[in-house]
Amino acid sequence: MSGLRPAVRPPGGGGRTVRPYGATGTTGTEGTYEMAEPDGPDGPDADGATGPGPGPQRPGGAIRWLRRARNMSGPERWRSYTIATMYFLAVLETLLVGGLLVWNRADLGAAPSALLAVLLVVHLALQVRLSLTAPFLGASGPTAGLVALHTAVAAALVATGLALHAADRLDLTALGAYLIWILVFSAGPLYLALPPRRGGAIALGLWAATLLAALVIGPRGTWLTTTAVTTLLGVPFMGITYRASAWGVKLVDELDAARAVQARLAVAEERLRFGRDLHDVLGRNLAVMALKSELAVQLAQRGRPEAADQMAEVQRVAQESQREIRAVVRGYRAADLHAELAGARAVLLAAGVDCAVDEGDVTAPRARVEVPEPVQSALAWVVREGTTNVLRHADARMCTVSLRAAGGVVELVMDNDGAPEAEPGTPDDGAGLTGLRERLAAVGGTLSAQRRTGGRFRLAARIDLEARIDLEAS
Repeated sequence: MSGLRPAVRPPGGGGRTVRPYGATGTTGTEGTYEMAEPDGPDGPDADGATGPGPGPQRPGGAIRWLRRARNMSGPERWRSYTIATMYFLAVLETLLVGGLLVWNRADLGAAPSALLAVLLVVHLALQVRLSLTAPFLGASGPTAGLVALHTAVAAALVATGLALHAADRLDLTALGAYLIWILVFSAGPLYLALPPRRGGAIALGLWAATLLAALVIGPRGTWLTTTAVTTLLGVPFMGITYRASAWGVKLVDELDAARAVQARLAVAEERLRFGRDLHDVLGRNLAVMALKSELAVQLAQRGRPEAADQMAEVQRVAQESQREIRAVVRGYRAADLHAELAGARAVLLAAGVDCAVDEGDVTAPRARVEVPEPVQSALAWVVREGTTNVLRHADARMCTVSLRAAGGVVELVMDNDGAPEAEPGTPDDGAGLTGLRERLAAVGGTLSAQRRTGGRFRLAARIDLEARIDLEAS
């Protein structure tokens, strides 16, 4: 549809794309939720191989739609629910009015029934089309021609119903229900796609014209009062319902975009901090090295023996800088396990994920099993990466983190629900899990990532402390 804004992908989207209100620009695609287990006995190529031949067999349309619906992120589900509700209301109007016409088809006649059926189908299509042009849903708004056509068809339906009543082919009871349904359901897309005052003015104008025509034709008294009051209450109610639902889509999209911006700002802030530390460490030392190197050159050109002393000083400053850089990097890469567990719980709770953390006193100062600092740091990185995966690649509602140490073995298990299915042809592993395996291998540990029944995903890290000691000894 024309006028849609570019799509962006927020974190926590389950590896999928949403189209936030007011977003501009485009972003690249990212990896899917990471897993280590192959899809079948032949690995990933068994399902998504590319090369000669007809390619992988895709499931049927209904199955593919159900799989896509299950893998939707929260914002996508809310958007799909809102749009599906608009479709449902448009179809409901058609069913109600169509059922009424079928019930009275003997009195209406063949030609009027056919005319009303055509008008009703066109009205259904215009209801849906006008709703999808709403700016709240990311579109650019309807054209004047579309609004005029929608209003004209609704007016034609109303006029045809009144004309049939004037010809004694539609009784007052059926006419009242007919007019109420047409006026109330027609107001929703107008309120949604247009500014409130303009949409309300058109809907109320159609309401006033209908009542005036009914007054001229003849139905008055209780019937006219009941119809007028019912439609006067129903028109703004339906319009506000449509607009509030789409406004919720806009808010959800903006919140997702804000989360994406927050994540990028956090990364940028960390980079600035690291850059500032490097500047503080290297700035002075590089200036000293440049000055002493220049002095050494001048002394060497004059044949002075002091040049060797200056170069020795340059060497000393360079070695000192190397040690300071290592200290900065070590501090940057080090991660505190207890702090990461607490931070993961706070972040997941803030994101609406029920998180339970059981440290098993492993991180306590006087724990039964003393866990060395390098092991805790490696496990802290597992917690950090696992939390990132839950936020960015899963539509999780619950996550549990368990840390246990017994028999010289430390095990960390992160289990969450809402894991999307892997798309055919995508890699089973990602850079995040590969990096974790490298960190754990350095301390004698292993990492496993498994998809489980019920859309669950388990990330488990296991470190054998005795194997680590043997690794360090070798």
